Amino acid sequence: MTEMVYGTVPVQSGDPVLPRWWRTIDKWTMSCILILFGIGLLLGLASSPPLADRNGLEPFHYVTRQAIFGGMAMIVMFIVSMMSPTLVRRLAVLGFLCAFVALAFLPVFGTDFGKGATRWYSLGFASVQPSEFLKPGFVVMAAWLLAASQQLGGPPGKAYSFVLTIMIVLMLALQPDFGQAALILFAWGVMYFVAGASMFFLIILAGLVVFGGTVAYSYSEHFARRIDGFLSPDLDPNTQLGYATNAIREGGFFGVGVGEGQVKWSLPDAHTDFIIAVAAEEYGLICVLVIIALYAVIVVRSLLRLMKERDVFIRLAGTGLVCIFGVQAMINMGVAVRLLPAKGMTLPFVSYGGSSLIAGGIAVGMLLAFTRSRPQGEMADILMRRANR
Repeated sequence: MTEMVYGTVPVQSGDPVLPRWWRTIDKWTMSCILILFGIGLLLGLASSPPLADRNGLEPFHYVTRQAIFGGMAMIVMFIVSMMSPTLVRRLAVLGFLCAFVALAFLPVFGTDFGKGATRWYSLGFASVQPSEFLKPGFVVMAAWLLAASQQLGGPPGKAYSFVLTIMIVLMLALQPDFGQAALILFAWGVMYFVAGASMFFLIILAGLVVFGGTVAYSYSEHFARRIDGFLSPDLDPNTQLGYATNAIREGGFFGVGVGEGQVKWSLPDAHTDFIIAVAAEEYGLICVLVIIALYAVIVVRSLLRLMKERDVFIRLAGTGLVCIFGVQAMINMGVAVRLLPAKGMTLPFVSYGGSSLIAGGIAVGMLLAFTRSRPQGEMADILMRRANR
């Protein structure tokens, strides 16, 4: 029996893949992603030449690599977005298992590239950060377990997903990578809340987070240094945060002009963690507001489309993916303006980084696949129909 209700796009199973994909995809979200990638290339042209010069490379070495990795990410995003939710789930579970194993072996075979945290595998020509690829796979895996727990006779998926989350958080904290650990915990908490969490458990979870933060502050010099620097009333102008804050202040509303910024010559991570400071200095507050608006459109539109979704798994997985995407962007920009403690985290699709770009393409491809229009009843219509029975 076919279910067709208002506000949906009719889809016939016999339609060719590309026309069906084009009719059902969220074009606003896809367009915003492409614009963000274009902005990232533009800012890469401004921020990366000083680093290339210091490393004795061609002026646009990092921009070229960003274009290559970004092109791969866009291709992956389009391919994944054409898949059915079932196929996305199967591939995501396999990808999660591979990333989990890679994360487990990081202490043995990984490298820190002199940054004090073992997060990467060095391949010679490039590096791979398993935690970036773990995030989308984990979200789908956890959503599958949470959805299965709501079925009659289903497994205790909530307990399984919680144990899995704690294992991953501990593995990431030992690197140490508290930022990615916080994202994983946040994504699971959001999905658990949407799945129908009890307030008692959420209070316990909040207490565990506070306890874990206290332990990390007491025993991790890396974590304590970041927190102390954030809480200190004085900001050293010769630190990365000092340079970034000054650059944002100098940019004003309209910026100092294309190529006229100075922060890129002082910040070693101007093309990655602090690229928003380059945007603010050279293009001003207007450019930053445009970037924020693009992220907001992606998050709000995706959540609105997921509110109409009847499938529990799709609703949970999509919510987890879009929330982890939006929060990562918020953390990156919040650090630059000193609203949050310093944390090495890229700005999705804008910052330089091969693992970040390709993993982001996979995650957004999954999100686009989950938010495609499907012939189904609206949630409000279903509730109204039940009330009238």
